Amino acid sequence: MPLRDHARRILDAALAAVNPRDAVLRALRREGEALTVAGERVELGEVERVLIVGAGKAAVGMARGALEVLGERVAAGCITVPHGARAELPGIEVWEAAHPVPDTHGLAGAVAALEVARSAGERDLVLCLLSGGASALWPCPPAAVGLSDVREVTAALLRAGAEIGEVNAVRKHLSRIAGGGLARAAAPARLVTLAISDVVGSPLDVIGSGPGVPDTTTFAQAVAVLRKRGVRAPEAVMAHLQAGAAGVVPETPKPGDPAFRRASAHVAASVRDALAGAARAARELGYRAEIVADNLEGKARDAAREIAALARRRRGEHEGPLALLFGGETTVTVRGKGRGGRNQELALALALELAAEHGAVAATLGTDGVDGPTSAAGAIVDSGTVARGRERGEDARAALDRNDSHTFFRATGELLVTGPTGTNVGDVVLVLLGEGGV
Repeated sequence: MPLRDHARRILDAALAAVNPRDAVLRALRREGEALTVAGERVELGEVERVLIVGAGKAAVGMARGALEVLGERVAAGCITVPHGARAELPGIEVWEAAHPVPDTHGLAGAVAALEVARSAGERDLVLCLLSGGASALWPCPPAAVGLSDVREVTAALLRAGAEIGEVNAVRKHLSRIAGGGLARAAAPARLVTLAISDVVGSPLDVIGSGPGVPDTTTFAQAVAVLRKRGVRAPEAVMAHLQAGAAGVVPETPKPGDPAFRRASAHVAASVRDALAGAARAARELGYRAEIVADNLEGKARDAAREIAALARRRRGEHEGPLALLFGGETTVTVRGKGRGGRNQELALALALELAAEHGAVAATLGTDGVDGPTSAAGAIVDSGTVARGRERGEDARAALDRNDSHTFFRATGELLVTGPTGTNVGDVVLVLLGEGGV
C-alpha cells in the first residue's frame, strides 16, 4: 500500500482516538448510583438534579456521551455549537452560533448557560462540557460593553501579535461566564468540568477561557496588555477594565474563592490521545512509530525546517519504515494576500524541505477539519509535490511567500479535506519514511 494511503489511515486513527463521545464515556463511569468522573466519585443518591451546560466544536458528541451515562438523571441543559453542527439531544437545548467571530446567538447561548447554572441548588450537579471554540461560542460581555466592542479589541490584540495568555487576560475580564464566571453562577451546586483540550499543555484556565476554574489574571494585567501591545480599545472596554483595576467592578474569582469549594475540572482528551491512536495504527502497518512532541508551536515555516531536519537524522539512524508524529499548533505571519491556514502552510514548507527525500510523505491535519478560512483540514505532500506544482503552473516558493498554500494544493490535488469532524484537539503532523512508492 502506498505511503499516502498509510498516512490517511493513520490520520483517521488519530481522529478516532479523540472522538468526543468516546472520550466522555472513558472519563464518565457509572455503576448504579455511583458516578466516577475522571477518578472523582460522585454519589448520585445525594444529587437531586443533573444539569448539563457546554460549548465548543465537540459539544454535541460530548453531550451524547454524557446522556448515555446519565440518561434519566439529566433534568435540563443547554450547549452552544458552531453553525451547522446542531443535533437533537433529549432534554438539552442546542444553540448554534458563529465561530471564530462571536455573534448574538453565542451571547444568547452563554446567557442561557448562566441561567441553568444559577438555577442549581446545593444538591444539584452541574456538568460543564468544554472543547475548542468555546471562547468564541460563549461571548458574554458585561452590560456596559457591547459584543462589537469585544470583537474589535480581540481582533486588534491578535493583529498586534498578542500571545494567547495576553488575549485571555483581556477576554476573561470582558465576560460574565469566562474566568470562573460559570463557577460563581453555579455555586453552591457541585460543578464538574470535562474538557477536550485544543491548547498546548492543556491548562484548564485557558481551555474555553476557563469558565469553571480560578482566574489568576487581573483587571490591572488586562489594562497592561492593551498598553504593551499598543491597542486602542473601544471606550466602553477601557472604562470597564479601568473600573475593575480601581476596584469598582468585582474581580474574576481567584484560587481559594468560595465559588470553587465544590468545583473540579478534568481533561477528557487532548492531542496526546490523538498521537497515541496514530502511533498504534502506524505500528499495525509495520512502522516504527515515534511521538516526537505534543507541544509543537512557533511559526509554521520554522517548524517545517525542524521537522525535516529531524526526519533526515532519524532516517540515518534507523533502518526500515518510520513514522514520526507531532502535535500542537503553529502560527502563520501573514504577509501576502493568498489563502490557506497554518496546516497548509506547514505542509507546503515541508514539501520544499523534503523535495530531495525519496520515499518520504508528510501530512498535516487540523483535527477539527478546518484550516484557516478554507474548506481543507491540511494537506499531504511528498518529494514530488514541488515538481507537480511546477507542471501545473504553480511555484511552491512563490506560493509560500504570498501565503497562498491553498491555491497551490488545489492545483496539485493534495488538499486533505475531512469536513467538520466534531472534535478539536489542535493539529497533528505526520512524517512517514519508507522504501516504497508514495
